[in-house]
Amino acid sequence: MSPSSVLVTIEEPKNFSIVRVSAADSPLLPERQKALSPKQLSWFFLLKAYKALTYISRLVMVSKTTFTSVKKRVTLSNMREDGPRSGGRLYRFIKAFLVISIVALVVEIIAHFEQWNLHLLQPLEVQGLLQWSYMVWLSFRLDYIAPLVTKLSKFCIVLFLIQSLDRLVLCLGCFWIKYKKLKPTVSDEAYDIEDPSSFPMVLVQIPMCNEKEVYAQSISAACQLDWPRDRFLVQVLDDSDDGTLHLLIQDEVSSWRQKGINIIYRHRLIRTGYKAGNLKAAMAFDYVKDCEFVAVFDADFQPNPDFLNQTIPHFQGNPELGLVQARWSFVNKDENLLTRLQNINLCFHFEVEQQVNGVFLNFFGFNGTAGVWRIKALEDSGGWLERTTVEDMDIAVRAHLNGWKFIFLNDVGVLCELPESYEIYKKQQHRWHSGPMQLFRLCLPAILNSKISIWKKTNLIFLFFLLRKLILPFYSFTLFCIILPLTMFIPEAELPLWVICYVPIFMSLLNILPTPKSFPFLVPYLLFENTMSVTKFNAMVSGLFQLGSAYEWVVTKKTGRSSESDLQAFAERESKRPYAEKILRRHSESGLELKTKLQEQATFELALHYSSPSSHLQKHIIEHGVHFYFLLFQGLSFLVVGMDLIGEQIS
Repeated sequence: MSPSSVLVTIEEPKNFSIVRVSAADSPLLPERQKALSPKQLSWFFLLKAYKALTYISRLVMVSKTTFTSVKKRVTLSNMREDGPRSGGRLYRFIKAFLVISIVALVVEIIAHFEQWNLHLLQPLEVQGLLQWSYMVWLSFRLDYIAPLVTKLSKFCIVLFLIQSLDRLVLCLGCFWIKYKKLKPTVSDEAYDIEDPSSFPMVLVQIPMCNEKEVYAQSISAACQLDWPRDRFLVQVLDDSDDGTLHLLIQDEVSSWRQKGINIIYRHRLIRTGYKAGNLKAAMAFDYVKDCEFVAVFDADFQPNPDFLNQTIPHFQGNPELGLVQARWSFVNKDENLLTRLQNINLCFHFEVEQQVNGVFLNFFGFNGTAGVWRIKALEDSGGWLERTTVEDMDIAVRAHLNGWKFIFLNDVGVLCELPESYEIYKKQQHRWHSGPMQLFRLCLPAILNSKISIWKKTNLIFLFFLLRKLILPFYSFTLFCIILPLTMFIPEAELPLWVICYVPIFMSLLNILPTPKSFPFLVPYLLFENTMSVTKFNAMVSGLFQLGSAYEWVVTKKTGRSSESDLQAFAERESKRPYAEKILRRHSESGLELKTKLQEQATFELALHYSSPSSHLQKHIIEHGVHFYFLLFQGLSFLVVGMDLIGEQIS
């Protein structure tokens, strides 16, 4: 009889009985009682030993690689002279908080093993100074600290829900735009192709400062714009302090001038006002009066040749339109984990925030590049000002207060480069989050006294500035970096599960919707955003209270991935403009296909990596609670980011 888990004995045609066999050693199954032979047992133990050795060797290799990388980056960090040698007040507070937490953790471990409890011990039973101090701490915590932390946590939860509701409304607006297929349109034949004089005069500005890696490709892309050559002028605005670089840029400009391009090179000896001062000085020349529009591109941006054809016609027949903004597309979005996480954030910013605000409000913050301004709108709004480090947002707010409308083109992308180093990214984020608070202090009276509607004033003050620029970094840092760790020592103020798990994951899913291929990076994205809240909160405070670091302007260093950019730019241009003139660039179709296949393979492997242990993690989270695991992985995230292991090390 073959082995089976069920034995059926038929007594009558209509009556039968079922005997369940549950044990493997049942006498009904004698075949199962066979023991393993010594040879089989030896092979079993050898296989287990092989798996253990393989796991240990991999662990040793990973540990060795990590240690070598950390040692290298710490050494390079100590050799760097331009970075700050010591942290600010916030980082000193974090260090003190860390020391106190470690001491408190040691005391809590001792109290756990000694079974000290405020409700079980009587005053006469307390023995020793340490036990007495712990009892005093428990009483003080219960009466004073726990109520304060609870009130603060409830306040932050309310802010968290308000900000989450705002993000949900933005996503619903984006879905409505997709469903209704809402997009800016232009009238057919806005300009007579056979008559170049019917095209408006356009000024193309390329501000740069020590952009040795990308100046050539930026100038090349601007000079190849598909627009009548006598109807656009390229300004190369150089603020570099390297004499050799001056000569290189001048040679590049001269070579394009010899090809018949109207291009001007301008260099400032004194870099006052940073980028705003550079653009302001460039608008003061007499030949600018002949131009009707100005297109601004940072040094790493490479517009498609049809950029002006896709943006300028929107101004035709729309005299109230002041700005047409294109979205950014990134040439190195899959370079490392840092660039992948940045891509998630910026794609949500453009496709959801910018597009929804552009369609329903005709207003959004200018991104400083990849946009076209009507020069009259710039002049009516006071031009470029040097009062903040976010001159792009400044001019956008002032233009909005003067009644100018904005259009965002989600289907027009301009190639650019993401920071690949965490240190460079951190400096960029500090400027992006301190500048809005400077601007809010300066322009609040102008907003209150402006003639725009109450709804637009409310949107500017409460949504654009307070909710998205001040409240977001405040509650992120306070709730997830201060209150949540405190709950480990103050259990009376424990946060509910939906605050630290369900709602953040749902909001992260909404952020990833514009980039569905980034779904495997959901958890790293959530942890990384909580980690970056320290930098963003510090920047927000420095900008709000006008601290010294609020006025720091560090140029975002580029790597100049010209080969990759040429491949992707060629592919995009050929797909969008089959009728256009071929651009002579060296490219490799096989290289582009290989890169695409490698990216798809990496995404598939990451999906397997995250999906395989999901059931195991789910079981442990249900059994032990999510608070511990959240703090564990969040702590590892801080450790990885603090050691600068998330991006490339660029000297």
